Amino acid sequence: MRLVQSSLHQEVADTLREQIFAGQLAPGSFLDEVALCERLEISRTPLREALKVLTSEGLLRHEPRRGCFVNEVTEKDLDDIFPVIALLEGRCAYEAARNATDADLVALTNLHERLNSHAAAGRINDYYATNFAIHEAIILLADNRWLAQAIADLRKILKLARLQQLHAPGRLAQSLSEHMTVFAALKSRDSEGAEAAMRTHLTRQREALRDLARNQRSRVAS
Repeated sequence: MRLVQSSLHQEVADTLREQIFAGQLAPGSFLDEVALCERLEISRTPLREALKVLTSEGLLRHEPRRGCFVNEVTEKDLDDIFPVIALLEGRCAYEAARNATDADLVALTNLHERLNSHAAAGRINDYYATNFAIHEAIILLADNRWLAQAIADLRKILKLARLQQLHAPGRLAQSLSEHMTVFAALKSRDSEGAEAAMRTHLTRQREALRDLARNQRSRVAS
């Protein structure tokens, strides 16, 4: 695969990031610089610059005299991240309730109708996609680039963990109910209600993931 030369290190970072998120570079795996240079047909310099970018994003960890490894997200990492992202997205919901126009609410209505349809049919992948679109719409309505950037950075780490919280028993219906509570607050221009509902939504995501991990450990033990 031949990469163009402009902004080469950023293109390399984008390529490796996609491979990490796709699971082609698994958590804990070693990044062999020689092999990567040969496969991407590049020199060591842009590769090492790309590795620095991904390390700063938290996707890789660098170990002195050993090299770079794909980061592994621990349960403590999730415990630390979810309260922070709940605060950030809660603030986005607060601002969105103040900023949303009637046209914005119509667009959100359409998204929530799709979300409800996917939940009713058990289409989890489609639900995930629409759920993401709703969160993105609320972040956009908040109109705060610093909030948006902080959330995007944390999402990269959560994406690295390849989370599947909607597979927890009863979580799909619970998630839909939480979304509808957030949306009701947005429609009522209730900033504080929207903030509290969004924080609850993110907090319960973490609880669902914890229950799912506990159930998986129980099955393995039995």
